[in-house]
Amino acid sequence: MKHFLDLSQIDKKELRSILDEAKRRKKNCSTKGKVVVSEKSSAQDKLLLMIFEKPSTRTRLSFDLAMRQLGGQTIVMNSNDMHLGKGEESIEDTAKVISSFSDIVMFRTFAHKSLIELSNLLTVPLINGLTDHSHPCQLLSDVLTFEENRGSIKGAKVAWIGDGNNVTNSAIEAAVQFDFQLNISCPKGYMPSKKTLDWANSKNGNIVIFKDPTKAAKDVDCIMSDKWISMGDKVNVKEKKKALKPYQANKKLMSFAKKDAIFMHVLPAARGEEVTADIIDGKQSLVWQQAENRLHGQKAIIDWCLD
Repeated sequence: MKHFLDLSQIDKKELRSILDEAKRRKKNCSTKGKVVVSEKSSAQDKLLLMIFEKPSTRTRLSFDLAMRQLGGQTIVMNSNDMHLGKGEESIEDTAKVISSFSDIVMFRTFAHKSLIELSNLLTVPLINGLTDHSHPCQLLSDVLTFEENRGSIKGAKVAWIGDGNNVTNSAIEAAVQFDFQLNISCPKGYMPSKKTLDWANSKNGNIVIFKDPTKAAKDVDCIMSDKWISMGDKVNVKEKKKALKPYQANKKLMSFAKKDAIFMHVLPAARGEEVTADIIDGKQSLVWQQAENRLHGQKAIIDWCLD
């Protein structure tokens, strides 16, 4: 049984095979309709249970459509629909029920430890649809998007500018697993996980920390960003936005990157905060391709888990 919990937990060659499969499936995707099953897969006639403790647009749409295009079915449950985490039923008992009714599970939650605990109890594969610690599905889509436009990401330079959040942690893991340089520039107090940085260092990852965002952006192939205030953030919003203001992705920042550099954003975006409208809606932006690629990445992940 294979879980897809974090990029750091999957062998480099396996991750590359998942990415290549996503590319192949995108190329062969039917244009006749959104739910056309174009080829057989390990997910055919299987059920994906999607559990959401956090709201979602792209994750829900991409996983639901991915499973349908693979010939499977889906059931969606929100945290209010079940006993998970409420103390009304032990997580062990809930896991037994989930395992008996589904073939594979996607869990989008707050605490990463909830994901790990559930993964240890399920007898079916579990996919991390996002936690407060990481977002591996997003980074698979991001690497796919980069390679479609700039060729192999190996040896490339990517800058993460802004809040050091769950996506940053997955970007660090992606940099190690796909062999690219990641420049990180976040304000003091909003840095990514020290544990993740230590892991990257132990693997000789090319992770470089910059105080000055313009230096982090110097001659990079891609600049990445995310919302400053994430769902469930228990922070002083005014204080955090003030600290992050110098880290906005705008024309000035992009001017330090390579002339043909691309811009990526996780979405949803707050135009005028972490990114200006002219950048996210401009020619260098690939945010909509990123979002579409979640579908193809999800198909490859599901198929890998069930194979």
